[in-house]
Amino acid sequence: MTLIKSISGIRGTIGGLPDEGLTPLDIVKFSSAYAAWIKSNNSAQVKHKVVIGRDARMSGTMLTNIVSGTLMGMGVDVIDLGLSTTPTVEMAVTAFAASGGVILTASHNPKQWNALKLLNNKGEFISEQEGKLILEMAGDSQFDYAEVDYLGQYEVQDDFLSKHIQKIIDLPYVDLKSIAAANFSVVVDAINSSGSFAVPALLKALGVQRVKVIHGEVDGNFAHNPEPLPEHLIDLSETVVKEKAHLGISVDPDVDRLAFVCEDGKMFGEEYTLVAVADYVLKQHSKANTVSNLSSTRALRDVTEAAGGEYSASAVGEVNVVKMMKLSKAVIGGEGNGGIILPELHYGRDALVGIAIFLTHLAKFGQSISALRKSYPDYFISKNKIELTPKIDVDQVLLKIKAKYKDQPINDVDGLKIEFEKEWVHLRKSNTEPIIRIYSESSNAEKADALAKKIISDIQAII
Repeated sequence: MTLIKSISGIRGTIGGLPDEGLTPLDIVKFSSAYAAWIKSNNSAQVKHKVVIGRDARMSGTMLTNIVSGTLMGMGVDVIDLGLSTTPTVEMAVTAFAASGGVILTASHNPKQWNALKLLNNKGEFISEQEGKLILEMAGDSQFDYAEVDYLGQYEVQDDFLSKHIQKIIDLPYVDLKSIAAANFSVVVDAINSSGSFAVPALLKALGVQRVKVIHGEVDGNFAHNPEPLPEHLIDLSETVVKEKAHLGISVDPDVDRLAFVCEDGKMFGEEYTLVAVADYVLKQHSKANTVSNLSSTRALRDVTEAAGGEYSASAVGEVNVVKMMKLSKAVIGGEGNGGIILPELHYGRDALVGIAIFLTHLAKFGQSISALRKSYPDYFISKNKIELTPKIDVDQVLLKIKAKYKDQPINDVDGLKIEFEKEWVHLRKSNTEPIIRIYSESSNAEKADALAKKIISDIQAII
């Protein structure tokens, strides 16, 4: 059993002993602390309300009942979206003028996992400082339950997805006529979760008539590992080819990550989801800015600079990307894991808006999705790690690597990123074990691997 208490929420495997797995007692304690924080953070409000929603995990109903009951016990009203998506819950927080939101999903983790992801009153993930405070409150049981006359109320709002989709359709980047004229044939891998109803509903609203859904049973019994990586999308790839579809669409269980499959069954590339969508958005602006994290492909920087804008890199993590986007006034940003953030809609990763803009882009491009992919510069990322003994000071190792490459462009906002013309390597230490994660990117896989091996050799020489 595993329980991870982090600044962004509580995540764990279902069952086991309290404080060792995600048990009902742990859910109550953390929900109580979050409610106490909500009340202290929004002290001017007489009555507080929180929006909750879940993906289709087997444990989702249990978590919904416990979280909603606990919030009510703390005197907080609950608006339950039921089966929903992460971006839908985020948008609902502001729409209902709520004090916060709780998303019940473990994102791309396997079915035995679940989590409570916490939002502030802007529908954005809580900050590091806020997360630490909630953890402290949970550890010290700093909460006071409401008396019977002041219990929270419960209501169901299960139609907010339609409002989310309408907001997407109303965006200036979405062209229904072009999408309809393209007459796309689409295969959707819904991974037995919220994408089973959310993505088809969006496609119908966009005018896409030919849609085939695989793994569409909404039961949380994931047909494969739910992370949308190439090795997990074999069924989607084969079905796209068999159906002679224009493209395949893959989302994770809570629909905030997005990946595409080309008409020939090959991967479009999760890193290039954001690149393609950003490329189209940038064409609608003059000299606009973008943001992604330090471990994402350089291709976004290339298309941004080609459009006359400025690219900025943030520390890894959605909350850090959002912070940098606000500072740089970016029109679009996200992460190389298929996460797209469009501020005009909301500051959160949203696979649905990514699908709508991508289909508009592809329709106006007028060629195949594989041809669209070939229109972007080729980069390949190699992901490695080096294990160190607990006695080795990882921070000192990184400082020595930084000194060795002091003449190269360096970014140390999150670990250490070193640029070599159009190549880069990003070193990040693990917070839980003596490991340095090493991501490198170059124009082909062999060069990316060679760069990683060179840095690994440098680290081994230091230690």
